[in-house]
Amino acid sequence: MEVKHWIEIFQQGINDYHVKDDVDTEVVNPYGKDSLEYLMYLKNWVDTVQWHLEDIIRDPNIDPVEALKIKRRIDKSNQHRTDMVEYIDSWFLQKYKEVNPVADATFNTESPAWAIDRLSILELKIYHMQQEATRKDASDEHRSACQAKLDVLLTQREDLSTAIQQLLDDMASGKKYMKVYKQMKMYNDESLNPVLYQQKKS
Repeated sequence: MEVKHWIEIFQQGINDYHVKDDVDTEVVNPYGKDSLEYLMYLKNWVDTVQWHLEDIIRDPNIDPVEALKIKRRIDKSNQHRTDMVEYIDSWFLQKYKEVNPVADATFNTESPAWAIDRLSILELKIYHMQQEATRKDASDEHRSACQAKLDVLLTQREDLSTAIQQLLDDMASGKKYMKVYKQMKMYNDESLNPVLYQQKKS
């Protein structure tokens, strides 16, 4: 498995989204439903839509009613994002289930999919910083500052993708093993969020 291939999938998803650049655009996933590529593309699409929802809700002139609708949508998107990470980790658990860890094998502080989540978000940062670094109606100072930030982001991409690739290679050889905890988010659960379950009592 090559992390560089997943970066290409993220770039494909971001470019596909920006054809219409509309948060209501329906996703058309070009990959087979049982493939890891399908999960990667869908994960990045969720991230891309949420990125733009976060932009919209920061409009100082936004209608408060519309802002609340978008906030609810962002909450739902956050849950979807977490679900996608857990689906991807489940894929890796299945992939490496036959690997026997060596005696001194260790595990990471985060699972492979949460590292991939950061890589997907990083690719969005790179895309939009590139837009700013070449924006014709911006000042030279703005473009120069954004180019400097872009250079850092590109270095970060290299470092993060290398670390993820090394983690996967170590898992394949038994030097590392996965330890996954469900996120157990509480705010959307009517039995765990006190604001929700107290309303049900009244």
